[in-house]
Amino acid sequence: MTSSIEGRRVLITGGTGSFGQAMTRRLLERGVGELRVLSRDEAKQDAMRRALGDDRVRYHVGDVRDADTVLRATREVDFVFHAAALKQVPSCEFFPLEAVRTNVLGSANVIEAAERNGVGSVVVLSTDKAVYPINAMGMSKAMMEKVAQAHARNNPRSRTVVSCVRYGNVMYSRGSVIPLFVEQIKAGVVPTVTDPGMTRFLMSLADSVELVEHAFVHARPGDVFIRKAAACTIADLVTALCQLFDVPTKYHVIGVRHGEKRDETLATREELAKADDFGDFYRVPVDARDLNYALYVSEGDLGGSVLADFNSANARRLDVEEVASLLLTLPEIRAELGAREPALTP
Repeated sequence: MTSSIEGRRVLITGGTGSFGQAMTRRLLERGVGELRVLSRDEAKQDAMRRALGDDRVRYHVGDVRDADTVLRATREVDFVFHAAALKQVPSCEFFPLEAVRTNVLGSANVIEAAERNGVGSVVVLSTDKAVYPINAMGMSKAMMEKVAQAHARNNPRSRTVVSCVRYGNVMYSRGSVIPLFVEQIKAGVVPTVTDPGMTRFLMSLADSVELVEHAFVHARPGDVFIRKAAACTIADLVTALCQLFDVPTKYHVIGVRHGEKRDETLATREELAKADDFGDFYRVPVDARDLNYALYVSEGDLGGSVLADFNSANARRLDVEEVASLLLTLPEIRAELGAREPALTP
């Protein structure tokens, strides 16, 4: 990615979020010429400006819901990483139209602005909750993927390559469960667990950045890239944290929140039947057929063989010791543990 990004102009929407900040640091290390951060929160932008102290970063206050703002932010930009989104499942359940306005219409604004300004590549960030969605957040992200794929399908000669990446829970990202558990444990409060048997994929921020970089380098119009990931139960996750912080393993079950699944799916069997396997990644190509189906029916295009979905129930399951080892790779966990040795040394 270094040769492609060096000296170029890049926009990150939602750039003050956990992913945006990690991606910003990676791109600065790669020699980006100018990096634009578009977000709504001027306080977070100010904190990020002071933390980075790099004059290659330009901060744009605005919302992806506003087409004019996005059009201005993408002017003379080479590449866009679209991370701006409403991500909290319960809040999207109560305000689904807000999820539509940001995750669907806002994404359409980004793609349209990129097309009009001749941006070379747009990578949009999706989630495992977009697969077989049962909640408003997942449904809005699924529609975002469809908007990106429709651009590829309807604009075959466009110079703007629009692709998607899809991944599971990013550990220690803002609003995720691990910071909550750590906060509760350090306060002497018994951690609150929705369902101990619930399974979730686990990824680090570095993993998510690597996935986006892979898509940036290898994407064709409409591709969806999926990061293979291991999973664990919520019970094993909280047990590993309790052991690391040397407190008794206890948790209080509070029940499943609005719109939550017991297990999450990263790729459907239909997608896997046509996917390219890159080792750590899958690439699912867009279905580029038009609306004339007769040819395909008469030729008997039945697709590939039937496989199982790739979900957090059948993915490689991490045990408590493996979860603890993975947690110790996170700078935030090491900082919370401080200088003392963790109780569990995997």
